[in-house]
Amino acid sequence: MQHGSAITSEEQLRALYPPTHALAVQKLQPTLGVHAQEFIRRSPFVCLGTQNLDGRADVSPRGDPAGFVKILDNQTLAIPDRPGNNRLDSLSNIIANPAVGLLFMIPGFDDTLRVNGFARLVTEPELLETMSVNNRVPTLAIVVRVNEVFLHCAKALRRSRIWEPEHRQDRHQMPSLIKMILDETTGAPGEDEMRKIDAGLEEDYQNTMY
Repeated sequence: MQHGSAITSEEQLRALYPPTHALAVQKLQPTLGVHAQEFIRRSPFVCLGTQNLDGRADVSPRGDPAGFVKILDNQTLAIPDRPGNNRLDSLSNIIANPAVGLLFMIPGFDDTLRVNGFARLVTEPELLETMSVNNRVPTLAIVVRVNEVFLHCAKALRRSRIWEPEHRQDRHQMPSLIKMILDETTGAPGEDEMRKIDAGLEEDYQNTMY
C-alpha cells in the first residue's frame, strides 16, 4: 500500500502549512501565569508524556479530584503517584530522561493547557502529606520544573465532540477491560467465570483507588 512521499525535513514540513499565527508564537510562556494556575486548580485530569533514552515514548493518564496537581510556585508542579498496575513505565522513563509533557483537561472546557518541563521523583513526607486522600499518602510525587506553558485551542475537542452527551458511547458495546486483555493473551474463560473476574476488578477499584 502506497502512502506517498515521506516528510524528512522541517523545511519540507513547513512548506505544507501557512506561517504560524503570531498569537500562537506569543502564547508560549516560561512560567505558570495566573490563568494557567487557575486552569490547573480546576483540572481533575492530566496526561503525562515521557520518553526513555532509547526514544520509546509513553503517555499515562492521571486523575483525581480537581486541584490534585499541586502548584508549588510559578515554575513548579507536583503530581501524586496513585496506585496503579505497577508497570512503572512513566516513572522509569523519568529516571532515564526527565523531559516530560503535560496536557491538562477540564470537563466542559474545549480548551486544554500544555505544560512542558523536567521531572524528578520525590518522597518528601511533608509534600506527600498534602496529597493524602482517605488518610493514604502517595508513595511518591512527580515534581515538574516548568519551562514551557501554553493554552491549546478548542479545535480538537470540538471536532471530537467529546463533552457532548449525545456523542457518549455505550461502554457495553465492547468487552470489559480484562476480557479484552485475556482475549489477546491467554484466552478468556466462559461467561460465568468472566463475570466473577469482572466483579473482582470492580471490587479492586473500590479498595485500591488510593
